[in-house]
Amino acid sequence: MQTNLASWASGTDLGNEADAILRRCVHCGFCTATCPTYQVLGDELDSPRGRIYLIKQVLEGKEPTQSTQQHLDRCLTCRNCETTCPSGVEYGHLVDIGRKIVDERVERSWGDRTRRTLLRKAMLSPMFAPAMRLGQSLRGLLPQALRRKVPERRDAGPLPQVGQHARQVLMLAGCVQPAMMPTIDAATIRVLDAVGIGARIAPGAGCCGAVSFHLDAQDEAVAQMRANVDAWWPLVQDGKVEAIVMNASGCGAMVKEYAHYLRHDAAYAQKAADIVALVKDVAEIVAPHAGLLRARLPAGMRAAFHPPCTLQHWQGLRPLSEQLLADLGFELQPFADKHLCCGSAGAYSVLNPDIALELRDRKLGAIAAASPDVILSANIGCIGHLQSGTDTPVRHWVEVVDEQLRRAAQG
Repeated sequence: MQTNLASWASGTDLGNEADAILRRCVHCGFCTATCPTYQVLGDELDSPRGRIYLIKQVLEGKEPTQSTQQHLDRCLTCRNCETTCPSGVEYGHLVDIGRKIVDERVERSWGDRTRRTLLRKAMLSPMFAPAMRLGQSLRGLLPQALRRKVPERRDAGPLPQVGQHARQVLMLAGCVQPAMMPTIDAATIRVLDAVGIGARIAPGAGCCGAVSFHLDAQDEAVAQMRANVDAWWPLVQDGKVEAIVMNASGCGAMVKEYAHYLRHDAAYAQKAADIVALVKDVAEIVAPHAGLLRARLPAGMRAAFHPPCTLQHWQGLRPLSEQLLADLGFELQPFADKHLCCGSAGAYSVLNPDIALELRDRKLGAIAAASPDVILSANIGCIGHLQSGTDTPVRHWVEVVDEQLRRAAQG
């Protein structure tokens, strides 16, 4: 695709990056076949190809409008189009650039700004955890629309002493998961302990930055990235940890982008690259030990595995994860359109509920045809979103493995 950038964009870091991405696009349209929003809305401007043209027009000098902003907002950032694209177009990075530039030129309505700000600050607030616990205690009294956003609280259970292990890894503290589903972190620590790996959280580490990044606060997100690098760096530099383990694929996908977002920061570029080299999804850590765990697990369970977009399209870990689950004894049931987004996408399900619910119901309909006993996933957002529309249990796979191991240990 030929480009002719406006003078304000030409020669800038963002302009050069966007120009390189745009020039790889050959307008083939393969991306439209796998774009969830295009399948739902049927509008070319709500497809990757259409959004690429909108961003190109802005970079070439055309003034963006609220319509431009809305089409970019509607993107789930699932990156399914990147998996499909034969030309290797880095659409995810391009839409990040497009959103940043458009948001600087198009003022959102007061209501939209307020909603996004409150949503971002609420999820990052220290009051989020007590508010969530209160909501869970009153869950049965909440309106249905709110109740589906509040998961039932389960006991996280006791944690083992992990300091004696020679192998040590770090975990991300995160912002939402410890409050909404603390069982995921606890299960991760116990499963890693079962294979001889100690897991701990570094003081000072917090949100990965994804919440702020996708809610119009990219500079705030970059500051959160630097804070995490600072928290992890002393332990990484001393060689005390062999990996930084992610059990929320959305966080893992974002942290694996740190080197990209900090590449122009002289104080953090190399540190971020070294950090990214250590980042592993929990499935990558557990996979070599599947045989050891399988010997302690009961007979197989009929399960449907929903691979989050951040796992399969951002990180390319769907094959490894599915093989791991099969090796652990799960009887994985195939279902249609496994590659498509479920509609969760971080805060997307709050900001675009109609599209999100239609994608959720399409996904659950496909899964229901497989009649699984449990739906497994690897990201808290997908788990909560899917569970809101089905009575079939939706769990992080590491939780189920942990429960089976504890059950086996009890005789």
